[in-house]
Amino acid sequence: MRTVFPFSAIVGQDDMKRALLIAAVDPGIGGVMVFGDRGTGKSTAVRALAALLPEMRAVKGCPYHCDPVGDAGRCTPDCPSRTTKGVVKTEVRATPVVDLPLGATEDRVVGALDLESALTRGEKRFEPGLLAKAHRGFLYIDEVNLLEDHLVDLLLDVAASGENVVEREGLSVRHPARFVLIGTGNPEEGELRPQLLDRFGLSVDVKTPTVLADRVAVVRQRDAFDRDPEGFVSSWTKKDADVRDRVLKARALHGSILLPDEVVERAAELCMKIGSDGLRGELTLIRAARAVAALEGSKKVTVAHLRSIAVSALQHRLRRNPLDDVGSAPRIERALGELFDA
Repeated sequence: MRTVFPFSAIVGQDDMKRALLIAAVDPGIGGVMVFGDRGTGKSTAVRALAALLPEMRAVKGCPYHCDPVGDAGRCTPDCPSRTTKGVVKTEVRATPVVDLPLGATEDRVVGALDLESALTRGEKRFEPGLLAKAHRGFLYIDEVNLLEDHLVDLLLDVAASGENVVEREGLSVRHPARFVLIGTGNPEEGELRPQLLDRFGLSVDVKTPTVLADRVAVVRQRDAFDRDPEGFVSSWTKKDADVRDRVLKARALHGSILLPDEVVERAAELCMKIGSDGLRGELTLIRAARAVAALEGSKKVTVAHLRSIAVSALQHRLRRNPLDDVGSAPRIERALGELFDA
């Protein structure tokens, strides 16, 4: 197994790391899109998160590692939760983080007929694809802005419904496919389709460090990891464990956090002021602020929580204003100042 760079050892890029932790606390946030220059740690952070995530409990023997509480009895007909009489056995599994390669075929993504079973035994069996493997976990797409259009359409359908439907070669299969979509990309290599971009709950821009001390720290950390990966990871085990505990505590606290009317009103005011289309902006902003509060151990959401995550939750939802030559993030920052600093 390849040694992964520790999440806690990543220098800077605080907005990206916070967005990933928010998605780990509340998978319903809709995923994270990370845009940035090449070599800024985007893929490193996602793979580090995978090693950091807590384990999960699943129905034993289920190919979709379904939830014993939420999915049991509603999974596919061949799931042990539907075929076993009596108590359903469970097991602990690592939270899945699945890579979706740009060149993947549709069969590889959604699943297809198991040819070996069909040819050798004459049985029509379904071979689960990447969407099945990502259920209850994370689906990671590097250079997502280069993804083929038919796969983008497919992901939009599954992300909206939470299940994957496959009907081909005489097969008719419907299985749960709820996952957090994590995408990374370089804007210079092509833009992301608006329909898919809007499905991401949070969007983060990462930049090459411009402070000398930060650049030196990045080089030293990477050099130490390359020379002795196991020793380096071992030295960061305690800090990564602390982050994992924060995520677990935040998940437990998340559902009981209070949401004052003032915060909801402020979120709506902000979205109206910047001209955000629809209500997905407010809903995502509120969910993200609640997750931030949970990570901080707060008992209620405050305007400060709202403000801290506003840019990441809203910047990819704004229409381009031809009369305003600044980007989305400065427009949101300006609106925040006008609303909250008055």
